[in-house]
Amino acid sequence: MTRGTNIELKELTHRYTSKSPLTFNNINLVSPPEEALAIIGRSGCGKSTLLHILSGCMPATGGQVLLNGEEINKPSPRWVMMFQAPHLFPWMTVREIVGVGLSFGNWSKSEIAKRVDEVIELVELQEFADNNVQDLSGGQQQRVALARSLIMEPEVLLLDEPFSALDAFTRASLQHDVRSIAKRLGINLVLVTHDIDEAIIMADRAVIMAGSPGNIAHDMAVDLPDPRERHDPAVQDLRGKLMAAFEEATAAAKKTQAVA
Repeated sequence: MTRGTNIELKELTHRYTSKSPLTFNNINLVSPPEEALAIIGRSGCGKSTLLHILSGCMPATGGQVLLNGEEINKPSPRWVMMFQAPHLFPWMTVREIVGVGLSFGNWSKSEIAKRVDEVIELVELQEFADNNVQDLSGGQQQRVALARSLIMEPEVLLLDEPFSALDAFTRASLQHDVRSIAKRLGINLVLVTHDIDEAIIMADRAVIMAGSPGNIAHDMAVDLPDPRERHDPAVQDLRGKLMAAFEEATAAAKKTQAVA
């Protein structure tokens, strides 16, 4: 498996059209190798747009996204995104979906089968490998989507609130597992969320975006041992600090917009 890499955002600016207001302005951020980074913010601050630019699916109006010094300007299997909906083909089996990306490369059938089995085991879906995905639960389907992403051996995994539609128990399980797998494989995680608890459970660092146009208003380390549990006093203490920073950033942004 590949190891993590250095992500750098340099003076990143975006607006959808020349007449649109800025979505965000002059974003500068560095995420070092193997870091799990959470981007927190209210709806409309530009966090999901930022993630789409990171994925290469959307060009920025200005500035650069660099991966180990190389500019990102198009999609690549080196950086993959998981969305809120898993977007699976319901008529296919778990094994078929997980291996579909490798079928376009120079892999033999035996190599694909071996690699598919390894990744399915990694996400703990061995007993469902030959089931049609339409017969799986929502959490299991997201595990299939995760396996489909991991089989490409990405350097960066981008998460756009992929667990928000799941029940609390399934969501908590996936949050722990995705962080654990990323750490084991040395993959950078970049997570967009409005859920502060999710940021604390999954991230090494959390940045808060606020305002319109959005800007990074706060940057806080999430320096806690694994596994992290919501009832842990250290988690609750950090949650209070992050919530206070979030509310302060939001209030300051509102004040700035009112003056403008």
